[in-house]
Amino acid sequence: MQQLNVIGLGKADTEKLAGKLNQLLSNYQIFYMNVRGFHWNIRGERFFELHVKFEETYNDLLMKIDEIAERILTLGQQPQHTYTNYLDNSSIKEVADVHDGRTCVESILQSYQVVIKLQREILSAANEIDDEGTASLMGDYITEQEKTAWMLTSYLK
Repeated sequence: MQQLNVIGLGKADTEKLAGKLNQLLSNYQIFYMNVRGFHWNIRGERFFELHVKFEETYNDLLMKIDEIAERILTLGQQPQHTYTNYLDNSSIKEVADVHDGRTCVESILQSYQVVIKLQREILSAANEIDDEGTASLMGDYITEQEKTAWMLTSYLK
């Protein structure tokens, strides 16, 4: 039988889960910086609308970054905290010098698709080890972001 951490979950199980959460953290950090750049650099006829929406989006991403890092700590593990780690472990790539609103929105939609997929994997892994805290967090994110993905898709049509 494996040793338990402070919240009663197996240390080996939570170490593996924290690895996936660190991968998610990396994706969120790159996603955040991309959206921050879109906010700063957007141009064109939809500037006012998208500038505000991008700020709303990056503020939400920043909150999730903190929640994910704190969940990793709650599991008794260490969140990654360098951009080298983030770049190495993120499926989302940096986006630079984008000024066109449509291209920005397409990038955001693609990034949501990446994190939703990874969150589903984490949700499944959390359920396997009876980690309700992580499962609940992922379920909440997925529910919210599926709706956002639908809205972004509608915007692009």
